[in-house]
Amino acid sequence: MALGVAGAALTAALPASAQDVTFEGETIEFMIPFSAGGGSDTWARFLAPFLQKHLPGNPSVQVVNEPGGGSTKGANLFAARARPDGLTILGTSGSTQFPYLLGDPRVRYEYADWNVVMATPTGGVVYTTPDTGVESADQIDKLAGQDLVYASQGATSLDLVPLLGFRLMGLDVRHVFGFQGRGDGRLAFERGEVNIDYQTSSGYLQNVQPLVDEGSAVPLFSWGALDDEGNIVRDPTFPDLPSYVEAYEAINGEAPSGAEFEAYKAFFVAGFPAQKMVFLPEGTDQAIIDAYKQAFVDIQDDPEFQEQKGPAIGDYQLATGDSAQNLYEQGTRVSDEVRRSVVDLLTSEYDVTLD
Repeated sequence: MALGVAGAALTAALPASAQDVTFEGETIEFMIPFSAGGGSDTWARFLAPFLQKHLPGNPSVQVVNEPGGGSTKGANLFAARARPDGLTILGTSGSTQFPYLLGDPRVRYEYADWNVVMATPTGGVVYTTPDTGVESADQIDKLAGQDLVYASQGATSLDLVPLLGFRLMGLDVRHVFGFQGRGDGRLAFERGEVNIDYQTSSGYLQNVQPLVDEGSAVPLFSWGALDDEGNIVRDPTFPDLPSYVEAYEAINGEAPSGAEFEAYKAFFVAGFPAQKMVFLPEGTDQAIIDAYKQAFVDIQDDPEFQEQKGPAIGDYQLATGDSAQNLYEQGTRVSDEVRRSVVDLLTSEYDVTLD
């Protein structure tokens, strides 16, 4: 893989402003540290032609998958090798943020070194097989006491949210670690190897909705979204599905509360309202950063993008400028108390050692 190998034209004489930047004749590598077919891959492949349209010079934009290590492999590669010439960008997910937040020793990247140019809130939907006897979301209580199996990318990936969430609900779920992305988890579900799964909004809309339509998958709930007061409410992309809080109440007869719920919520906030971000590497010239920021502003204003985004990636706005910076800060920070409680849980119950 060539990271920024064609950047001589841009780096020989650094542009004075975004208006002076051009990527004409260049190829942009949009690195995604996950396997093909998952939510992040779907998101990137939807964005790529719009980036090609709105970046100055209309370069070719190619999505490059670098899965492994719950996304740490690709993020480490970007940190070590991406040149500051604007020809390599990284798309991260909660599975990239969580190992960083938890102090995973595989992490060799520092978010503070990178330049965020866009952030996208997203959601996710949990679904099961009709073999469980569940026919609709309002029958989720039938899962209580059943042996459930989930295909996980790892305890420190974005799959920490279902790990904490299912446990808090009281569901008996065995997490099988080692999958390379949520796309691989969906394939395991389709093969009948697991019986509960979730996909982020883009992956669900593109790849799971057809399974629902044919009757081989039953949606249970969405993780939800945050309202202005910070409460978990229904996801606007899936308004007919209960939120996590509603699903918890359906199983347990009361709303979730307490320290374990606060830990779950902290990682939910880091993982979904601030989930997907696009970064340029350390040392990138401000004019190149500004050119990317403007491109994403123009994408957001593109009527074709607005028309197509709902069925493709969900009804979420692209955050740019200060909004992207705010989401970046939400997605890369948790309190020391919450971090310690989760690390202790992973060690005691899942034999995951991070320190």
